[in-house]
Amino acid sequence: DVYKRQLINKANSTMVIATTVAAFALVFGLVAGKTLASQMSYQNRVIGAKKTAVNRLKADLAARTTLKNAYDDFIAQNPNVLAGDRNGSNNKDGDNAKIVLDALPSKYDFPALTTSLEKLITDQNLKIVGIDGTDEEATQAENATSPNPEPVPMPFQFQANGSYESIQALVDVLQKSIRPFQIQTMELTSPGDNSNMIVNIAAQTFYQPEKDLKITSQVVK
Repeated sequence: DVYKRQLINKANSTMVIATTVAAFALVFGLVAGKTLASQMSYQNRVIGAKKTAVNRLKADLAARTTLKNAYDDFIAQNPNVLAGDRNGSNNKDGDNAKIVLDALPSKYDFPALTTSLEKLITDQNLKIVGIDGTDEEATQAENATSPNPEPVPMPFQFQANGSYESIQALVDVLQKSIRPFQIQTMELTSPGDNSNMIVNIAAQTFYQPEKDLKITSQVVK
C-alpha cells in the first residue's frame, strides 16, 4: 500500500508539473502571439503610410514639372500680359513674372510704396504736398509667411497740387496701375481756377505674404 501510495503521489506530481508547464507554454504562446500580431499590425500601418507618402511625392514631382513648364511659358510670352515688350524698360514692359510681383508684393514695404506714389504723382505733372500713412513694418513682420496667404491692405493718404486735367490723369493711372489701388475718398479744392487745384486722396493698396510650405512628419501609432 505504501508503495502504491508513493506511485500515486509521484504520478500526481508529474501531472501537476506537466500541467504547469503546459499552462505556462499556453500563456506564453498567447502573449507572444498577441505581441506578434500587434507588431504585424503596426508594421502594416507603417508600410501603408510609406506607400501613401511615396505616391504623394510622385504626384508632387509630376506637378512640379508641369508647374515649371507652365511658368517658363508664362514668362517667355512676348508681348507680355500688358501688351508691353518683355525685354523693355517702359511702364508696361518686363516679363510676366515681374509684372505679377509688382502687382502684389510679398513683403510689406511702406517706404517703397511712398516712392512709387511719388513717381506716379509727379509723372502726371502734379506737385506733391504730402504723403501720409502708418508704417506698420514691425507689426506686419509677424505676417511674413502664411500657410493660407490673403491680401493685406496698406492704407495711405496723399495731397497733391496741379491742374484738373492732371488730377484726372492721376486717377486714371491709379485705376489702371499694375498694383491695385482702391480710392476710398477724394476731395478737390480750388483756391483759384481749374489750373491750380488741390486733391486729397485716401486710398489703400495691398501686399500678400509668401505661402508657407512646411514639410511635416507623421508618427504612425
